[in-house]
Amino acid sequence: MNWTKEDVHSAVEKQREFFRSNLTLDIPWRIEQLKKLKRAMIDWAPQLQRALYEDLGRCETEAYVLDIGDVIMEINECIDNLKKWARPETHFSGFTCFPSTITKVYKMPYGVTLIISPFNFPVLLSMGVLAASISGGNTAVLKMSSKSVACTEVLQSMIAKTFSDEYVTVIDGGHDVADFCLEERFDKIFYTGSPRVAVHVMEMAAKNLTPVALELGGETGNWAVVRKDANIKDTARKIAFFKICNSGQICIDINQVAVAEEIADEFLAALKKEIVRQIGEHPHLNPEYPRLIAKKAYDNCAAEAEQYRDRIVFGGEGDPETLKYDTTVIYPVGIDEPIVNHELFSPLLPVVPFKDNEVDKLMDTIARREHGLALYLFTKDMAWANRMMQTQQYGGGCINEVCLHLMVKGVPFNGTGHSGMGAYHGEWGFREFTHPSTVLHGSTVFNLPLREHPYMGRKNEYKLKLLKIFEQ
Repeated sequence: MNWTKEDVHSAVEKQREFFRSNLTLDIPWRIEQLKKLKRAMIDWAPQLQRALYEDLGRCETEAYVLDIGDVIMEINECIDNLKKWARPETHFSGFTCFPSTITKVYKMPYGVTLIISPFNFPVLLSMGVLAASISGGNTAVLKMSSKSVACTEVLQSMIAKTFSDEYVTVIDGGHDVADFCLEERFDKIFYTGSPRVAVHVMEMAAKNLTPVALELGGETGNWAVVRKDANIKDTARKIAFFKICNSGQICIDINQVAVAEEIADEFLAALKKEIVRQIGEHPHLNPEYPRLIAKKAYDNCAAEAEQYRDRIVFGGEGDPETLKYDTTVIYPVGIDEPIVNHELFSPLLPVVPFKDNEVDKLMDTIARREHGLALYLFTKDMAWANRMMQTQQYGGGCINEVCLHLMVKGVPFNGTGHSGMGAYHGEWGFREFTHPSTVLHGSTVFNLPLREHPYMGRKNEYKLKLLKIFEQ
């Protein structure tokens, strides 16, 4: 449907009334909704796989592994642990509150939530966030990307047949409809996308003092650093896999590689060999290879590649009809060149050489740029790698691996600075969609007058003395 401002307002108000019924506060009821979502994901998997192929050219296996299977695992974790996560915490109030010694912390839902999802993982980054919102006891309005048309259509049907629209509803449309949503007074907003749009989201949310969680790709992209002692074959294999994946349209993807010049030639040879082994000498001709989301994205990718045509060492070809552009390796690239100073979100892979004994200088340069969503280090020097991981600013990452930190249960997925704020996955998602409410259970007997006036006079000197004993 063509959503108007009035339609969006009506949808939000309908959900607000439903939330006030307090039905979503019931933990068993929430678990039942999560089970419904899981069943829907399983039953609708074939339609979702077809839609992911139509929107992004993903083959059946990649569609399941990257979008659908991840969501099911996320829902399973919520179902298995929600009772524990939602259990009120009991705290000793302290002697200063005596005789009121019991304090509870309740995990309360925000209320009506807005989830704005991107095109690159239209299922994972909508349904995965929805699972967190449901776990927290909220209702949800999902604003889907206008670019992933087929996935939006399937998800609208799936959600409409699984939940009432007063509980969960899916909205399609362009930027105008997104602004209709942002003009409403939501209780929590979760946005996944670009830093540029995130600024607009925060500005709109600030008008209603609505708390916001942001998952962003980062202004200057995510670095992989390959030192001279790295396992070159293993490193090349993993980097090739990840750059091929979704044609580089991944928020935690490797935006650029810095490789020690001592091993640069060997690494490039291994990388080219791995790309060919995994997807062929001309990736854009392989039916398994994903496509770019739209003609504009393809044109931008092709135009940027053309600027570095003389330094392309692999790839550099594409088909504007299928919107597929080769995984393209560009070498050598200086660390201050434009291509390594913005998020690419494409299959282009610039490679920056550095002297291994100047690696700390490289890391300092990276640290001075906007924080990435991910950082990947390849080396046998674990002392150095651990030190870097504990001193750099980034969302998350891996040592001698790519992307798998996203799959680990019980840990947060998040960004910092221009790569985001807030966190989710598992219990972290539950926390993101709830606010902790502290409630002291007051006693009606044995109350002491320590906190009450009067404080002055010989009869009341004991109050300050006792308070100092309790509070020091």
